[in-house]
Amino acid sequence: MEPEKYPMRINKYLAHTGIATRREADNLIEKGFVFVNGKKAVLGQTISKTDKVEVRRKQKNKYVYLAFNKPVGIVTHSPQGSEQEIKDILDIKGVFPVGRLDKNSHGLIILTNDGRLTDKLLNPESGHEKEYLVTTKDKLRSSFKEKMEGGVKIEGYTTKPTRVDILGENKFKIILTEGKRHQIRRMVVALFNEVRELCRIRIMNIKLGNLKPGEYRYLEGDELSRFLTALGILQG
Repeated sequence: MEPEKYPMRINKYLAHTGIATRREADNLIEKGFVFVNGKKAVLGQTISKTDKVEVRRKQKNKYVYLAFNKPVGIVTHSPQGSEQEIKDILDIKGVFPVGRLDKNSHGLIILTNDGRLTDKLLNPESGHEKEYLVTTKDKLRSSFKEKMEGGVKIEGYTTKPTRVDILGENKFKIILTEGKRHQIRRMVVALFNEVRELCRIRIMNIKLGNLKPGEYRYLEGDELSRFLTALGILQG
């Protein structure tokens, strides 16, 4: 229902529109949450019928972002039989993993309640970097680095060029900008070897750091801002 005659005191207007009682309205005005035509209202101010009144209550960010170290043996989605998934071992409810990390691998995965991340981070056209530390069962061949970086044919598909750093006779780091299912394992098999251990240590600017398996930390501050900015997501 339209409020009574104008001009009227702003606290009376807020009471008539059901936003707050007069006392609550005065409290909102004192805290600087009420604006008239884009300017902060003052106690006792009167408004006309054409004035634009807004209440801008400060709210906490409703989104949660976590860096989680998934242990070996835990699945990220769709557990079968007696398998456990991340939510079974996590003490925070309402968040979900963005993307996958296979059961036999461990390392960094992003957990959130922000559905916008899924397409932004996982879209095949996005080209966001993910870095892995890999140990193989056998020694790496002399041509391993060149062949991995140039693209490996796996089941009719040739992987995109990547960057590989050899760290030892059977250990390397690799940076991918795509995410085919079991991609690194399949690439290594195609080059006549097998993965013994695979750990994801970075997603874009988010690093695993010193997190132990099963541990998590909140993403916040500059680290989170850089991450969301790179994804084209605005907080708020």
